[in-house]
Amino acid sequence: MPETTYIEAIRSAMEEEMARDERVFLIGEDVGAYGGAFKTSAGLLERFGPNRVVDTPISEIAIVGAASGAALMGMRPIAEMQFIDFITCGYDMLVNFTATSRYLYGRGCPIVVRGPAGGGTHGGPFHSLNPEAMFMNRPGIKIVAPATAYDAKGLLKAAVRDDDPVLFIEHKYLYRRIKEELPTDDYIVPIGKANVRRKGKDLTILTWGAMVYVADEAAEDLAKDGVSAEVIDLRSILPFDEEAILESVAKTNRVVILHEAPLTGGAGAEFAARIAEKAFDYLDAPIKRVAALDVPTPYSPPLEAFALPDKAKVLAAARELLRY
Repeated sequence: MPETTYIEAIRSAMEEEMARDERVFLIGEDVGAYGGAFKTSAGLLERFGPNRVVDTPISEIAIVGAASGAALMGMRPIAEMQFIDFITCGYDMLVNFTATSRYLYGRGCPIVVRGPAGGGTHGGPFHSLNPEAMFMNRPGIKIVAPATAYDAKGLLKAAVRDDDPVLFIEHKYLYRRIKEELPTDDYIVPIGKANVRRKGKDLTILTWGAMVYVADEAAEDLAKDGVSAEVIDLRSILPFDEEAILESVAKTNRVVILHEAPLTGGAGAEFAARIAEKAFDYLDAPIKRVAALDVPTPYSPPLEAFALPDKAKVLAAARELLRY
């Protein structure tokens, strides 16, 4: 099994799905001759040609619109946002047309919208978005955010094969930092199934994306103090694995919800509410959320580090809960 980076896993998934199904094509800004802003699609134009690796003008609403129309005509488009922040320019098309297709017309719109998200790379307020909460309240869209190369490949392949629109959030901080051996045979990771990365009995840390590694580091430090922390990588934000969440909380009785997006209105609020509604009797302490400050992501590296969640903030929240 060859060692593969996170970004290579995404490229491999697209290549395999395009080879498997001639209806699959890639559309976006600079995805063809340039190979993508992060070289995610390097080599795909040479293999599949300009009819299946389609460069577009700088218009996200046109990208989402063209992909959605093609999907309704039987194609399986992958629409790349050069940075996921700019999905806001295609928000209207995505939530008011693509997501409502099954309700309006009785058929799904099988489009994957993918692109680089997240901070930690000093990209500032227009290149660091974590958009999951923006779409959680818009029925019809599935949302996934893989943390590992294995999951990035398997979830993207599952998303391409799904009959409804999927927002595929790639954390760019992980692109070339995460490497692992991947199977050479075809596989998918089911959408909606969490991964228990680390079993524990004293505390649950619920997270996704790049924050999985922050949770891992915090769990390692807690273990040195004799605290057994369970780390759950949600992987799919919508639909999410409610069973795995509630099962873990029933076991540990304490939960920290960790996400990189700002605290107020973040996806963690939904998970906290669901736990409070369905697992209240198991809780021995309040639910704690650790997230970014409610500010635009700063350009300045020290300010960015101050604004984003980190291991120290997770440890502080965990130790506060353990005092109950």
